[in-house]
Formats: sequence, structure tokens, C-alpha cells
Amino acid sequence: MASTVTLGDVEITRIGLGTNRLTDTRENRSFIEEAVNGTAVDFIDTAHLYTGGESERTIGGALAPSGDIVVGTKGGYNAGGGVEGMRAELEESFERLGVDTIDLYYQHRVHPDLEVEDAMGLLKEYRDSGRIAHIGVSEVGVEEIERARRVVPVAVVQNEYSVVQRKWDEVLDYCTAEGILFVPYFPLRGEDPPAVAEIAESHGATPSQIRLAWLLHRSPTMVPIPGTLSLEHLKENLAALEIELTDEECQRLTR
Repeated sequence: MASTVTLGDVEITRIGLGTNRLTDTRENRSFIEEAVNGTAVDFIDTAHLYTGGESERTIGGALAPSGDIVVGTKGGYNAGGGVEGMRAELEESFERLGVDTIDLYYQHRVHPDLEVEDAMGLLKEYRDSGRIAHIGVSEVGVEEIERARRVVPVAVVQNEYSVVQRKWDEVLDYCTAEGILFVPYFPLRGEDPPAVAEIAESHGATPSQIRLAWLLHRSPTMVPIPGTLSLEHLKENLAALEIELTDEECQRLTR
């Protein structure tokens, strides 16, 4: 099983770091620095709204400038503001992250007053000017992805997905077929399926590692982003890259 995947012309490790609880403290800036310097993490996920903007600011303070780490952020979650509201959030994200170009930017949610075509039109403007490298969409169905792709290339889809939350199987299969990265958020949420403990014991692994290994086995374009503020936990998550599940074990996990 491959431990990396390609985003454009950049190779990234297939387990990233989610930062929806990251606040701007000295300890958390040190955590981000240690994560990128002491582990294989080279893909960090954040959003304009996470911890009131502190997540982006922490990452920017710890990393900028850094050409070796891919940082994905998101905007347009709330319904108000429309396209210009999303533009304002995008400009604020540039300032918080301390960068001239954002590696990956998603429309965080599709709303009646911010349809996917309008959001993609805005992001295409920034992409064409070189200020956004790659574009993504979040919590969407296949029809919305196709609408977005009629405006601009979509590199990444981020939906909730895990061994116990498989609502978006159709979207994942579509992304796999089309070569679009699928970045599941909350990949470890929910109770473990019955087979997890037994399979974990047989591999000398933790239940969380088995759940991540199942995701990696599920699709070659899968890049989970489990969140943590612990370097030890982050290393534990990354160790799932070394676990090779059999087809039979994967079937047991999904029964």
C-alpha cells in the first residue's frame, strides 16, 4: 500500500493533521513545529472558522514561510455574505497564514446564497492569478462536484467518512475513479466496530490505527486528517501507514 499520494506536482503523506481544536498558544505553535520537523506529516488541514481564526494563525506563526508543507484551508461555511463574504474570509486567511499563495482552498459548505458555481468562479479567479494552487469542495455529493468541475478543476473533496460513517460511499468511489483526493474528516469518530479490537490485537496495533488502515485500504486517493494536539498521538496515527490489512479483515470491519 502506498504511503504517499500526489496533489498536483507535490507528493504528500497519506495521513495528515486536522486542526479544528488548535488555539494560538506557545505550546501549540511548538507542537506544529515539532510535527513537521519530527514526523512524516506534510499536509495540515484548517479552516477560517476553526477556533475563531486561531488555528490558521497558529499554523502561520509556526510555519510561514514553508514550501515543504501543504496547508489546506476552507471558507464560506456560514450562509451570510455570499461571494464577497467568502472573498473577505479568503483574504483574511492569507493574512493569518502569512502566505502569498494558499496551497489548497475549499468551499467549506454549499449554501443557497453561495452556490458551488459562484464559489468556484471566485476561487478560479484566485487560481488564475496564482494565489491558490489547488481547489476543493467539502460535504458535497457527486452532482455538486460535477457542477464545480465545470467551472474549475477540483483536486480534493473533503466529506465526513469513516468505517462507521459511510454515507458518502458513492462520492468516494467517484473520486477514486476520477483521481480526486478524498480527505475524510472525523475519520475516528464513533464507536469501534466489533471486529476492531481483535484485528488490532493480531497486528499489535491500536483500534485507531486499524480504523485508519481500513480507510487507506478503501481507496488509493484517501488521505485521512485525524485531529490531535499530541505529538505522541500524531506519531501513533502515522504508524497506521505501515499496517497492511487483508481483504478479509476489511470485510469484517464493515459488516
